[in-house]
Amino acid sequence: MSAIIETKNLVKIFKETAQEVCAVNDVNLEIEQGEFTAIVGPSGSGKTTLLNLIGGLDTPTSGKIFIDGKDISDLSEKQMTEFRLQNIGFVFQAYNLIPVLTAKENVSFVMELQSRTKTETDNRADELLAAVGLSDRANSRPAKLSGGQQQRVAVARALASKPKFILADEPTANLDSKSAENLLDIMEKLNKDENITFVFSTHDPRIMAKARRIITLEDGKIVVNSASR
Repeated sequence: MSAIIETKNLVKIFKETAQEVCAVNDVNLEIEQGEFTAIVGPSGSGKTTLLNLIGGLDTPTSGKIFIDGKDISDLSEKQMTEFRLQNIGFVFQAYNLIPVLTAKENVSFVMELQSRTKTETDNRADELLAAVGLSDRANSRPAKLSGGQQQRVAVARALASKPKFILADEPTANLDSKSAENLLDIMEKLNKDENITFVFSTHDPRIMAKARRIITLEDGKIVVNSASR
């Protein structure tokens, strides 16, 4: 089986005034379709930077990134934007919902960017809101939703484009315990029932407990890469 995500000798260096910081240091990684993987490590270890590189939100200093066999390392900004739209779903710590749109409109937005038909967009948005338990809040704007509900909308939105995988950066960080557990149960069910690949960047032991592989970073390097269960 070929990896859906592969990095080869991946390096990211940030220049801060006179200093250089190597946030990702020679990372070689393969993730297969259907994995439920957590990238963990202390603050400053490079977790979010690695996720941003894989998601095409940042460009590597050197090395290669392959998504489903395609090298995305040298795509132009325009090409990368289109590639993300068609292939990668994102769930962010801060939800990043559009405040003037309803929950259903937020989920539909990415499909409208993909120029899907209104019927297809409406049907899939309804299906995804049902999957995350929010059919009854389809017409609510983010300000009327709890943090947990907003993050569930964000998960539905991430799935709307039928991406190859979902990247989730600290998705439970702003949630209370019950909301975090509910969200993780939903994502775990989607992973098991629909073989959706999830890659998390996290400090949350609840995510680590559910992950089937844990990748530990220190100073930008992988120091542990093992199946957790």
